Amino acid sequence: MSIIAIGSVLSISACQQKPDYNNLNGETMGTSYHISYQLPKGADEAAIQVAIAKRLQDINDSMSTYQADSTISNFNQLGKDTPITIDADFSHVLEASRQVYELSGGAFDPTVMPLIETWGFGSTMTVERLQSPPTAFEIAQAKALVDFKSVIQKEQSIYKTKDGVELDFSAVAKGYGVDVIADVLRDDYQIRNYMVEIGGEVATSGVSAQQQPWQIAIDAPIEGSTVSARQTMAVIRQPINNGNTMHLATSGNYRNSVIFDGKHYSHTIDPTTGEPIVGGAPSVTVAAESVALADAWATALTAMPYEKALATAKEHDIAALFVILADNVKLGAAADSVDDWQMVETPAMKALRADKKS
Repeated sequence: MSIIAIGSVLSISACQQKPDYNNLNGETMGTSYHISYQLPKGADEAAIQVAIAKRLQDINDSMSTYQADSTISNFNQLGKDTPITIDADFSHVLEASRQVYELSGGAFDPTVMPLIETWGFGSTMTVERLQSPPTAFEIAQAKALVDFKSVIQKEQSIYKTKDGVELDFSAVAKGYGVDVIADVLRDDYQIRNYMVEIGGEVATSGVSAQQQPWQIAIDAPIEGSTVSARQTMAVIRQPINNGNTMHLATSGNYRNSVIFDGKHYSHTIDPTTGEPIVGGAPSVTVAAESVALADAWATALTAMPYEKALATAKEHDIAALFVILADNVKLGAAADSVDDWQMVETPAMKALRADKKS
């Protein structure tokens, strides 16, 4: 079958699956998940499904801002200098977030929510908000609460040094969830051939049911595109000399952006300026050593103007693929064909794709 995650520009090719490949589908973290794996002889399929469900629930209990009793919700409700014990999952995500925060110069910041709320950018972005934007004072107030450095970890506890600072791991938790499920399959059940996808973030290992390396299709960022109506720009094939695994994430602004006064604004907020991104890449795909890091980096690179994002990715040797408007397409044009877009790859991504011969 062919799988694509709604709201993402990733699709996964794995057609006509053989009977010994199992498929699991469900809902988690406010999105859907799809898992395909080759069941080892004698393995307990039901036990595998229970183990996956438990780990996904562990992550929600730790990092879901929609659960009032989750660890992250409890932390967000605390005042400054009040420690709270965190679990290993929380600690791993905090560490990955800190790494990308520092290397991206603050473009990735899990405390950015006050700015998003100030701009009113929830699920949609409107021209009306740009016509009547927050005042400089309102932006400054919100920006004062965007302060990841005020979140301090001491062994297995964290606290904040400033009242009102809150964490939101929505831009990295799905990627981490993919990593965790891959760990369950590989480490607990010795499964070597699998594909795990949550909300468009993907980990693959081994081969598909066709006994071929897994392939991830990168779609053109066309507004209104769907699972059944999409146009593929490129295919990334899993390498055979990199542990026989692949970890990918895509972040896209094209479903939630507007043109105002001749400029293309994204719903993504730049934490360093406190304002929406102007001139960001509509789609960025990143390959990394873990899906959590790929997820965080894809978010960081869409939270920068395109030229800065490309330079940052090159500087840190990140395997990134940017999809931007073709040179001959004017801003505001329909851009409803794959020919209206072009790909720009960092040297690391070019090497990765050349290695895969894709």
